[in-house]
Amino acid sequence: MSLALRSAAFEHGGEIPAFFTCEGRDLSPPLEWSGLPDGTVTLALIADDPDAPRGTWVHWIVYDIPAGQRGLREGMARLPNGARAGRNSWGRARYGGPCPPSGRHRYFFRLFALDCRIGPLETADKPDLLAAMEGHVLATAELMGTYRKRGAST
Repeated sequence: MSLALRSAAFEHGGEIPAFFTCEGRDLSPPLEWSGLPDGTVTLALIADDPDAPRGTWVHWIVYDIPAGQRGLREGMARLPNGARAGRNSWGRARYGGPCPPSGRHRYFFRLFALDCRIGPLETADKPDLLAAMEGHVLATAELMGTYRKRGAST
């Protein structure tokens, strides 16, 4: 069995409900995973938008998620014990939902199974986390959803 990531809120390739965006409650969607490879110590999650006008926009970073955790609840107010939040492109250490300025954007939720615990990072942004994960990724899984603001131009 390989690492798999899914959400009860939307299908892979499907529309992310407005509830989880800047036009709704801006809460993180529920995520669940299965198929952790042997040797997994922690997991890391990065959610980003590669279609943003100024380059990839990071919406959410969570890392050092304990291997025993099987998902993240909707609107998670507190991280699981031991987990850490990284800084998104707004400079905040929390989820920021889809809010594309125009058109339909793709949002990738990427889960990484790691053979180590990362620990505190200097900036805890995406480049910092990716550098710390180098050589420690056992498996990855991806869930992609799309979103277009109501009334947004193409």
